[in-house]
Amino acid sequence: MRVTEMITIYINNKPYEVSSGQTIMQAADSVGFRIPRLCYHPKLSIEGACRVCIVEVEGIRNYVASCAYPITPGMKIKTNSRELRQARRDIVELILDNHPQDCHTCERDGICELQRLAYSMGIRHRHFEGERKHYEKDLSSSSVIRDPDKCILCGRCVRICSEIQKVNALRYAHRGFKTVVMPAYDLPFAESVCTACGQCINVCPTAAFVEKNYTQELFDKLQDSALIKVAQIAPSVRAAIGEAFGLGPGRAMEKESAAAMRRLGFDYVFDTQFGADLTIMEEASEFLERIQSNGKLPMITSCSSAWMKCMEQFYPDLIENVSTCKSPMSMTGALTKTFFAEKIKADPARIFSVAIMCCTAKKYEAARPELRVNDLAAVDLVVTTREFAWMVKSAGIDFLHLQGEEFDAPLGLSSGAGTIFGVTGGVMEAAIRTAYELYTGDTLIDIEVEDIRGFAGIKEGKVMMDGREIRVAVAHGLGNACNLLDLVRKEPDRYHFIEIMGCPGGCIGGGGQPYAGSNSIPLDQECLKKRAEALYGLDRDKTIRRSHENPEIQKLYREYLGRPLSPLSHKLLHTHYRPKEPRGIIPQEIKAR
Repeated sequence: MRVTEMITIYINNKPYEVSSGQTIMQAADSVGFRIPRLCYHPKLSIEGACRVCIVEVEGIRNYVASCAYPITPGMKIKTNSRELRQARRDIVELILDNHPQDCHTCERDGICELQRLAYSMGIRHRHFEGERKHYEKDLSSSSVIRDPDKCILCGRCVRICSEIQKVNALRYAHRGFKTVVMPAYDLPFAESVCTACGQCINVCPTAAFVEKNYTQELFDKLQDSALIKVAQIAPSVRAAIGEAFGLGPGRAMEKESAAAMRRLGFDYVFDTQFGADLTIMEEASEFLERIQSNGKLPMITSCSSAWMKCMEQFYPDLIENVSTCKSPMSMTGALTKTFFAEKIKADPARIFSVAIMCCTAKKYEAARPELRVNDLAAVDLVVTTREFAWMVKSAGIDFLHLQGEEFDAPLGLSSGAGTIFGVTGGVMEAAIRTAYELYTGDTLIDIEVEDIRGFAGIKEGKVMMDGREIRVAVAHGLGNACNLLDLVRKEPDRYHFIEIMGCPGGCIGGGGQPYAGSNSIPLDQECLKKRAEALYGLDRDKTIRRSHENPEIQKLYREYLGRPLSPLSHKLLHTHYRPKEPRGIIPQEIKAR
């Protein structure tokens, strides 16, 4: 085990023992000094662009960027001198004076890093006047709005899109005062290679990126007495929604969410976890059919909307490997307007189907024409966790003191397997629980598959089924997915089954989740771990932990669908994807895919 060397540095004339190999910022953080920052993000490479984090180092003439400058033994650092404070204020004032003055009507009011930084520095006036940049908002995407006027050129969005997601949808363009972040050729977002994952929203310190907001439209629909308003909610929403109301990460708010949806005005409240159980029945059956008939392997999951767009653009040669199953959201939506409509003897056109999702890309998925059922959208409108939380607050609902309520039948009962869909590895683990029993006839006793849990970028595991070794892999985040699929291209026989989730951590790290952390730096590893444990805790507390044991799922097949992969199941619950030619300049590493 490697022992970290401790060295002495001096911060503001006092000695501190810190670990060697750190930057000034990291060392200062470790001993209780938080140096201001904007372009820095712990998950991304060092940009050193904003210069807000400057410090004085004895022996160095100019200020240095603490996010990038390494410590050395005996280094003497000042973090809070009068001159430094003034220099930082000047930098932030210049940013502010080229920034819109609409804080009170901005999406990020109160949770904006620039706003908080200005307050902490004591900036109470705008001192500089002159020309301001102005660009039109890009409203073309069904998922993400880009507002260049609010961009402070920190580069976080560019870096997460290229380094973590490896989509490369964003780049700097022009120079000097005219510098702007945009897709290639300034294409509308809807026509670019953007996968709608929303990770740019999660790391943006201002509101240069926000989700396409449908809350006002939903409020209007909830007042329409001619409509039957039906909602479903994703597993990961219940693991994070409490953060929007001041609770720490890891508090599961499942039944409170159901109660809040009813108070908003929904007539029926269903659970996307029911759709997750249904997905497992279809997906596990599809996988076993491929195994037994020498079908196309490895089979790759199709639950993640961002991953599906990424696959269509960059991995069209692997489309045959992708499961034909729709996502749990789209399956639940399809049944809402068929099975459920018949059950309540209602015209499906009167049903307004809403999905509350962790994911901005689900807005894109809901608009896909190939997912329509009987020429109706399976899901009419998608709102994110953040939008749902705002609606609850706006409606005056005391979320934290609600008495929890159950979901409605028949699409509200779910197993623990459906719950863990919200965390990376959960789909694979849920599939193994059911596929094992369908294949062997025996019940899998040890159902918690540790090999595919955790937050390693790519995880591998094996399961023995009647003496046959089934090799599986899991990737979360599109960058890790690309690495895994490049390996699949080289070694097509390496795996039998692959799970891919488009966002880091899986759905718990979705682009529509609450902004986390006291300084709006979201989705750090500890936050994701706590959200994941909330879902694993709900799974452990369930009496039913395998999808095929869900009595409502059994009843659905018995009374309506017949069996997994039946003609009716294929019509309602399956789809097919097609290659999409991405427009604009595609980096060489993507062309090579």
